[in-house]
Amino acid sequence: MRVTNSMLVNQFMRDTQNNLGNMQTIQKQLTSGKTVNKPSDDPLKVSRIMQLNRDLKANEQYNKNISSTINYLDTADTALGQLNEVIKSINENILAAGNGAYSTEEREAIRNTINEQIGHMGQILNTNFDGKYIFGGTRTGEKPVEVSKDDTGTNHLTIAGGDDANELKKLDTKLVVEVSQGVTLEYTNSVTDLFTFTNSKGETKDIRDIMDNIMNNLASDDPDDLEKLTSENLTDIQDFQNHLLKIRSEVGAMQNRMEDAQSKNEDETYNMTEILSQTEDIDFAETVINLMTLQSVYQASLQVSSKVLQPTLIDYV
Repeated sequence: MRVTNSMLVNQFMRDTQNNLGNMQTIQKQLTSGKTVNKPSDDPLKVSRIMQLNRDLKANEQYNKNISSTINYLDTADTALGQLNEVIKSINENILAAGNGAYSTEEREAIRNTINEQIGHMGQILNTNFDGKYIFGGTRTGEKPVEVSKDDTGTNHLTIAGGDDANELKKLDTKLVVEVSQGVTLEYTNSVTDLFTFTNSKGETKDIRDIMDNIMNNLASDDPDDLEKLTSENLTDIQDFQNHLLKIRSEVGAMQNRMEDAQSKNEDETYNMTEILSQTEDIDFAETVINLMTLQSVYQASLQVSSKVLQPTLIDYV
């Protein structure tokens, strides 16, 4: 095959354009710091980068979910601790009221103190975090407990919304949080979990009934009723304290699990960030060397072409 000067010129121009295109690609990489700047550069790599970015965004949201839930549980733990302190105080007042030497007026003073403590219990059970009532199950926008007074001014704890089946179902339903892809955890305790419990004898008790009985016995002059204060009532209060301890330990266990999920999430984020960097970020030293090599090749090709091709080459540029 006859090789003409025109063929040499065309081949030189194609090679020169390819060399310039390669240098432009390298220069873009150095400017952006990325190995690819558009999908056509490397479709498979771009797809991988997009997937990693999606996973990192999802992990960022999971981390927000976990942090919010940990704060929620911290608030619940604090509230349960406050409730336990109130119950301890009621326990001490019942012990004092059982003193046979106490007068009717002194027992009435204790009754008034416990009456105020019942109101305080209602406030604690209506604790909210970030606009959500923490003991309200999925009914987070409405307070779960009402403190009502009877004709004698005695406080009574009641569930807000009465006995409506739908409302009670909301109270009994736990909140759910997604902590990683496909992994969800239930959390929170409702007032129904707190109010009702089973004692060591297997009997079902309700703190609302217990408090009503305490207030009635304190108001009575019957020796049998007063004797119940340091027997039945005191036992019930102590059983309720054990119930609170159990619930608080469950909250603590969930806090630990959330912290473990947070640690796992942070490790995954670190690993994915490192993989993303390895996938899309350039090696600056290597890229600069590649650019210098291409520039040397380009300069060499120009020098060679100036000797091989006719001077009229400029007409083709």
